[in-house]
Amino acid sequence: MDDLTVLYDFFKVGEASDADVDEQYAKTLKSIEALEFKNMLGHEEDQMSAVLNINAGAGGTESCDWASMLMRMYIMWAEKSGYAVKEIDLQEGEGAGIKSVALEVDGEFAYGYLKAENGVHRLVRISPFDSNARRHTSFASVFVFPLIDDTIDIEINPADVTWDTFRSGGAGGQNVNKVETAVRLKHAPTGIIIECQQERSQLQNKEKALKLLQSRLYQLEIQKQTEAKEKMDSQKKRIEWGSQIRNYVLHPYKLVKDLRTGLETSDPQKVLDGGLDDFMKAYLMESSGN
Repeated sequence: MDDLTVLYDFFKVGEASDADVDEQYAKTLKSIEALEFKNMLGHEEDQMSAVLNINAGAGGTESCDWASMLMRMYIMWAEKSGYAVKEIDLQEGEGAGIKSVALEVDGEFAYGYLKAENGVHRLVRISPFDSNARRHTSFASVFVFPLIDDTIDIEINPADVTWDTFRSGGAGGQNVNKVETAVRLKHAPTGIIIECQQERSQLQNKEKALKLLQSRLYQLEIQKQTEAKEKMDSQKKRIEWGSQIRNYVLHPYKLVKDLRTGLETSDPQKVLDGGLDDFMKAYLMESSGN
């Protein structure tokens, strides 16, 4: 604001141009909006990194392709926002796309932003896989949880955990590891299953899987606390984990609409290219009561 005020004083005496003022105004507005955004992220877990899971719904190739489109969307959003993205586990679709993926989004407030994306995402389009060019509806679910750091201690009883190992890799060739370095963790009390093949060694993958389990257990505790608060305050909007939150329509018209906030845009390509900030902000403002 100080920079903008000084620049405007220069402008009034002819020592700065309209373009200079416009550029500084845009920078100032962006900074204020970013500060406003972060002020809505007041929970301890909001400032943490995040793990984002995408799972294709029923519908075979169509839903698998939609899941891969969502993966691309979130990776593009993360990169534009200055976050590092790592692929923890990916299961490819049989014909195209992916059945599921787990992405680690590393950086400050990653979870605070991405928690707005929890739920089912619905796509309506002319299918590129249908020779009759018919309209198809596809679903994919997104689940986000905070990646806890060393300051949070979540105890896990080793007796509650069982392990399976398998070979990591993709479609074949040199990508397939001949050694069983990938791991699958099963947590008996909660039924949580975590697969990890990100690292080169089995030990590293086990350590990563345990950290992800701790994060999931932490998320479950957050969810329990949230549900308890919602019951106490009937005026607040209930958080429905796994409910349909957003429609992406590419045919017969173009529209992306968030069903929780009512926010919509007629530019779905911008959204699919990672332009999610408006939707995240609208959700955070509504859920925080602003």
